Amino acid sequence: MSETRPSPLLIVEDDLALQKQIKWSLDRFESVTASDRESALLQFRRHQPVVVTMDLGLPPDPDSTSEGFKLLQQLIELDPGVKVIVLTGQNEQSHALKAVALGAYDFLAKPFDPDVLALTITRAYRLAELQAENRRLLALQQPDALGGLITRDPEMLRIARTVDRVSSSNATVMLLGESGTGKEVLAQGLHASSKRAGRFIAINCAAIPENLLESELFGYEKGAFTGAAKTTPGKIETAHNGTLMLDEIGDLPQSLQAKLLRFLEQRTIERLGGRQEIPVDVRVVCATHQDLKNLIAEGRFREDLYYRLAEIVVTIPPLRQRLGDAVMLAHAFVRRFAQEQRRGTMALSDDAVRAIEQHGWPGNVRELLNAVKRATIMCEGDRLGPDDLGLPSPTDNIGERSDLDLRTVREAAERQAILAALARTNDNVVKAAEMLGVSRPTLYDLMRRLSIR
Repeated sequence: MSETRPSPLLIVEDDLALQKQIKWSLDRFESVTASDRESALLQFRRHQPVVVTMDLGLPPDPDSTSEGFKLLQQLIELDPGVKVIVLTGQNEQSHALKAVALGAYDFLAKPFDPDVLALTITRAYRLAELQAENRRLLALQQPDALGGLITRDPEMLRIARTVDRVSSSNATVMLLGESGTGKEVLAQGLHASSKRAGRFIAINCAAIPENLLESELFGYEKGAFTGAAKTTPGKIETAHNGTLMLDEIGDLPQSLQAKLLRFLEQRTIERLGGRQEIPVDVRVVCATHQDLKNLIAEGRFREDLYYRLAEIVVTIPPLRQRLGDAVMLAHAFVRRFAQEQRRGTMALSDDAVRAIEQHGWPGNVRELLNAVKRATIMCEGDRLGPDDLGLPSPTDNIGERSDLDLRTVREAAERQAILAALARTNDNVVKAAEMLGVSRPTLYDLMRRLSIR
């Protein structure tokens, strides 16, 4: 088992002399300290420790355990896997037992033996490492969320949960987002979660000429037009008992908008050249990168059709706003295409990872997928670099800059997280603070320190 520790030990003690003594006796561990609940939460969010030692008696009432128990509950809410070791007085065994019942890892009575405390901390680190490795192995065994969606971005995970919740209903879902963000993957996941017995059928309304689109959607009877040699069901009918995805719905010709609206209201179709009404049970999912409300204002899209299609609206963020997803997706694509191309084990170099993080990906996931696929085919070795991906070499190479210390790295990460939160909440500081898990005054202090206006 590795002895590496992923984060510093957090020591929470309001008696500064005792705090210093504990830190000195545990000098084998990297550690940070806090003397009250607020500073402990700040240090916890900043350093994300997996092991915490804490006294239950904290300001403003150190003679009471209320602040300590409140902090314990908040730490476990922030990270259910955190190992909290409670330090109590000799006559406070009931408090220690209550702390364990609330989720504390262990407790020691004061005055404690430094060697016993160090051993308890080491065991806590080892248990946390084992649990993390177990979660990683379980994740490798589980299928991707929603049948192919790869993400760890909080907003995308929220979207996946939303799609999963609505999958059991028959509500029409509208997926909005830039081209290449994964709208069809979400639509396929929605279909897979719905347990519908029929097929998933997708049609791109922008890719088919207007004079052919009607017959593609609704089908036609034999002899309906020149070349109609046999009766042919359309995409809507083919998707019976399944899911129909209408991609780029904003490009649907106005002549067909009324006919689609009638189908959505009556759930029956008539093939071209036919007179028979055919009932169809189908779940409709539509997608577009256009602003349909602008098209409505311009008279290019029917407002009544919009409200029929927009029973559930899901807006998918672009890849550049999905923190960590670009690299996570790139690793998955490398594994997939290396296997398809029988290239053995291939991996991204450190420079490639930084280049992926720094690129804006205007073409979103589709651009990233194409770049990785091309690289796995063309690369002569087993390590993909920025050149293989068609990306410029990354800037701020940490390994080659001695003046870039941990504080600078941390400030850069904090700046990126704050800017992302402000962007997602349209500069609403209260909502951004909630998203970041800090108080509003703390966020203002961070913004002031990082010169974020």
